[in-house]
Amino acid sequence: MAAIIPCHYCSSLSISKLPRSHIPWGNISHVNAAWWSRQLSLRCSLKSSQKAQLHNKLNEKLFPFKEYAISIALAVGLVTGMPFVDWSPNAYAANPAMPDLSVLISGPPIKDPGALLRYALPIDNKAIREVQKPLEDITDSLKVAGVKALDSVERNVRQASRSLEQGKSLIISGLAESKKDHGVELLDKLETGMNELQQIVEGRNRDAVATKQKELLNYVGSVEEDMVEGFPYEVPEEYQSMPVLKGRATVDMKVKVKDNPNIDECVFRIILDGYNAPVTAGNFLDLVERHFYDGMEIQRADGFVVQTGDPEGPAEGFIDPSTEKTRTIPLEIMVNGEKFPFYGTTLEELGLYKAQTRLPFNAFGTMAMARDEFESNSASSQVFWLLKESELTPSNANILDGRYTVFGYITENEDSLADLKVGDVIESIQVVSGLNNLVNPSYKIAG
Repeated sequence: MAAIIPCHYCSSLSISKLPRSHIPWGNISHVNAAWWSRQLSLRCSLKSSQKAQLHNKLNEKLFPFKEYAISIALAVGLVTGMPFVDWSPNAYAANPAMPDLSVLISGPPIKDPGALLRYALPIDNKAIREVQKPLEDITDSLKVAGVKALDSVERNVRQASRSLEQGKSLIISGLAESKKDHGVELLDKLETGMNELQQIVEGRNRDAVATKQKELLNYVGSVEEDMVEGFPYEVPEEYQSMPVLKGRATVDMKVKVKDNPNIDECVFRIILDGYNAPVTAGNFLDLVERHFYDGMEIQRADGFVVQTGDPEGPAEGFIDPSTEKTRTIPLEIMVNGEKFPFYGTTLEELGLYKAQTRLPFNAFGTMAMARDEFESNSASSQVFWLLKESELTPSNANILDGRYTVFGYITENEDSLADLKVGDVIESIQVVSGLNNLVNPSYKIAG
């Protein structure tokens, strides 16, 4: 299986390493000082050539003292809070980039998966963002106890309504021509819904606010998607023949939960983002249509991640019947400010230590590909969902960002991920929408 924590914490460089292809798994026990000591003394299953490669990297890369100290602090925080995994020689974790201190203490991170997906869209329309922001701020307003929260909510709603009234023409002008009628219809529903939310607040019905807020933000997100005309860039030629998701798709993953009196089964709604990870999202959606994951067990659930996708037999990924070989996909990272993703190289290797990924590991239920530690382009079918925000994975300064391809988020029932255990069964993953955005689907090919 793929790994999330490497077995070679032997320096400031390797100490900061986290999931890299497949996330390692095995017999689980708590990490202790003796285990940590073994990692520092390089007692792991690296090949001699890999050790030499790592040694050369250490000689070539000198970190500032501040970053060195941060890397040690982060690594210790992870190891003391992470379960031990009986690592496979082929399963290692990622090499986290050394975040600058200014990044670690930057403003409040966005953790809501819906908000992350909205801001990840390839659009630039200030008017709709000025409607979106106060509606999202309602979440923080509701953190105030009792009905006092409604005073802040009312200010949020009035601000959003004012922004919609003043900026409606600019929003409409930003709609893609082919989607304009649909977008205008959504704006009318949004306007009506905000009036209804205002009435809810005036009626002091606090319990109804969050449901209406979610409805309105869904309208906002749909309007923003209607601003995207076609697909904004070309996938590199070497990947154009692979399944590619040119847009977004939604799937429902139904899991049978064993030995839990409180929950029998759960359906997770997942949104796959092909705008920012078209090859990765396309690969997964293609496997979903092949029913590759149906009947597969959860293979790792340790409080940090939930992982699956390792098929029975010696192969660690999907064997393409047409080639009889494992189908692999490249590391695919979209960075804020860029027009297309970086392929095959981590942000650390590119020297982009402060770059912010468009799809960060900020949300509970962030979905990403597992891969081999020393091969960026080795992901195949193993996927994982991040559960825990720890010292090593703080939102906005996550050492997984730029090392693993994030290609979606669980947007409904994500909290139930924590209830999953090894051995629980994925009964099915079914496409709800967006299958028409999948280009070159291999599942339609006989065999």
